[in-house]
Amino acid sequence: MLLAIDVGNTNIVFAVFDEDGSIHAQWRLATIAEITSDELSDWLDRALGDGNIEKEDITDAIISSVVPNMLAELVSFCKMYISGDPLVVGENGVLLGIEALVDNPSEVGADRLVNAVGAAEKYNVPLIVIDFGTATTFDVVDENGNYAGGVIAPGINLSLDALHSATAKLPKVKVIRPERVVGKATVPAMQSGIYWGYISIIEGIVKRIKDELSLEMSVVATGGLAHLFSEGTDVIKLVDSNLTVNGLFAIWRKNKN
Repeated sequence: MLLAIDVGNTNIVFAVFDEDGSIHAQWRLATIAEITSDELSDWLDRALGDGNIEKEDITDAIISSVVPNMLAELVSFCKMYISGDPLVVGENGVLLGIEALVDNPSEVGADRLVNAVGAAEKYNVPLIVIDFGTATTFDVVDENGNYAGGVIAPGINLSLDALHSATAKLPKVKVIRPERVVGKATVPAMQSGIYWGYISIIEGIVKRIKDELSLEMSVVATGGLAHLFSEGTDVIKLVDSNLTVNGLFAIWRKNKN
């Protein structure tokens, strides 16, 4: 079995894959930069037990991380489960199977490249990947399946936190789809601004990308809020909550072969 680890700024996703690429089990853990390999191992041991998976069943591991300070502990943690070193996206010798057609490929977040791999494996290209994470990213996968750049916007929860912390009287609110655009009280007005404001960002950026590239492109969304925001616009045609971990499996398979 393969252990795939996707480390974001907010959460870490662990997925255990069978060799045919099906997800056997999946868990989510809050990202804590100071967590140790022993703590991770204790936590995963309990999770594997709940999923009826033996520790010895894990034979390979792959890591994608946007938190560099955690990498050493993650590698050490993986060595507790497999006999060799895990694959680490971005390290020399790890093949992605795509090119990063940007000015400085080393600057591109590992998660964005992994999303591009996952999308190119599963969907028709060219396409746009929207990832609703700590940041909201829009990434272009060209007609050859290569990563061709993108757009980075503030994440939805990040914007909510900033709105709350930078004002004296505005509360922290939950992200929902309001029934009305015009709010009749402070909380509905804030929820409308966040939800319909980001719908406008999504529709506007997608249109500008398509116009700039003169291409018809499908749009696939991933991340925790992808389903909620896909309900408010016809721009998002596909929602794939497992896009990143499936991309990790595809990269592992390329390198194993």
